[in-house]
Amino acid sequence: MTSPAQSASAAPRDSGRFHEPGVQRIGVLNWYGTRTLYLKEVRRFLKVHTQTIWAPAVTTLLFLAIFTVALGRGGQTILGVPFASFLGPGLIAMAMLQNAFANTSSSLLIGKVQGTIVDILMPPLSPGELLLGYVGGGVTRAFAVGAAVWVAIALWPGADATIRQPWAVLYFGLMGSAMLSFLGILTGIWAEKFDHGAAVTNFVIQPLSLLSGTFYTLDRLSGVWAAISHANPFFFIIDGFRYGFLGQSDGPLAWGALYLLAINAVLGGITYAVLRTGWRLKA
Repeated sequence: MTSPAQSASAAPRDSGRFHEPGVQRIGVLNWYGTRTLYLKEVRRFLKVHTQTIWAPAVTTLLFLAIFTVALGRGGQTILGVPFASFLGPGLIAMAMLQNAFANTSSSLLIGKVQGTIVDILMPPLSPGELLLGYVGGGVTRAFAVGAAVWVAIALWPGADATIRQPWAVLYFGLMGSAMLSFLGILTGIWAEKFDHGAAVTNFVIQPLSLLSGTFYTLDRLSGVWAAISHANPFFFIIDGFRYGFLGQSDGPLAWGALYLLAINAVLGGITYAVLRTGWRLKA
């Protein structure tokens, strides 16, 4: 016979509910933790959806209104479609890129400034899981903003927002929002104050967005400006995304798809390595 004390000590092990000390209970991927981080990122921007979703949609519509009035009069066509139909997809993609960057960069920077970044670093989340959660949140915000802008442009007089190639919209939208999410994470890690994040936005993200063929085709450029535009990854994102709506592109579509895939692979590897070292996060 066993004593009551021996029975009590053996019961938890026999039930299978407890593990020996030191035994790993989390599998290859901490799905629960990654899901929690992702939902935290999504709820963070949904809580202020007026600022994070609808405000970018209104700003994009103002771009459409101003440029349509200034350049779209007289039945002007680009790539065989009215100017408003040409401009709309580019504006959608541009809004998606800017908001994917804003979501990841602001989340990390606010956490560092307020001291709440420790709540992210202490849980058992690997660098890959952190990366997946943050990028997932940035991509989700990008597509939420893109959907809001798409609906608004579809209601705009004279603009055709019909999606003709869904795969191109999904692929280039995903590649673009993931790329800007990676850049946003790197910026949030590097920045020590909000001025640093604003500097990257004003001097890197916005110029690359505006000089990406959103408002024009590259045949209107020559010399060094054409070469710079062809090297700008934002051009291939917007051109491929526009192809999904118009069925025609301004540049080599296959080359752009591979170029963006390579850039994302490199940026993803760099971001993972930086998260793994804990640079400017654990110091």
